Amino acid sequence: MSAIDTLHAPEAVLARTVGGTGPGLLLAHGAGGSVALNYGPILEGLGAGHTVVGIDYPGTGRSPRAAGPLTVDFLADQLIAAADAEGLERFALAGFSLGGPVAIRTAAKHPDRVSALILTATFAHRDARLDLAAKLWGELYEAGDIVRLAEFLTLAAFSAETLRAMPEQELRAAIEGLAQLIPAGTPEHVDLVRRADVRGDLAWVTAPTLVVSTTADPLVAPSLHEELAAKIAGARLARIATGHLPFAERPAEWLGLITGFLAEHAV
Repeated sequence: MSAIDTLHAPEAVLARTVGGTGPGLLLAHGAGGSVALNYGPILEGLGAGHTVVGIDYPGTGRSPRAAGPLTVDFLADQLIAAADAEGLERFALAGFSLGGPVAIRTAAKHPDRVSALILTATFAHRDARLDLAAKLWGELYEAGDIVRLAEFLTLAAFSAETLRAMPEQELRAAIEGLAQLIPAGTPEHVDLVRRADVRGDLAWVTAPTLVVSTTADPLVAPSLHEELAAKIAGARLARIATGHLPFAERPAEWLGLITGFLAEHAV
């Protein structure tokens, strides 16, 4: 047992997505996202070789909004509760963006259950840029200026190359579409981005780990990805030339990195 207390996970209370067949794979999504939004383009590919289980955080997907602030521990415990509910004793675990700290905490608390860890576009602790971005994200939501928030998120999430290549009409349509997808749980999600700190957990991660760095990421700096790879023992670093959203810019490449790593570390 690690120095981090391993507590029995509570009953599952968050909505979950389940599909595929094979060894277990848990998914933790990012702030303002959901399982469908952050993993949708690669879910079929992941499910071709794994039983995929993902939870929607409070206030997104089919999960009701939280009554108070979220914690990394609550979300980590809900991942374990979802695995228990689906009969998965041992599983791989993938965390994207805010899902990274959640996945790291889960792996540190339950080293006997996590067979492999994949961390994409994520961080152990926010830097000044990410903190400022999350602050503005929350303030724009609270002001009710959803279209401007969608513009800000487009600027913060996509690579310069992708934005440059997108025709103006297509870009405006994408922004308007994004505005319709911003979830009610946004304030709690971005608040947790600003508070999450799992740096103390990194030394307790024993699962084989792949860190996927999104090298043109305007939101979560590649230096934060590289810090994870440096501080998790034996972690492998892979790079994708994309902004913060590999599922939107390079889904096939992202899927290939994940499934290739999982094939090496089958349960």
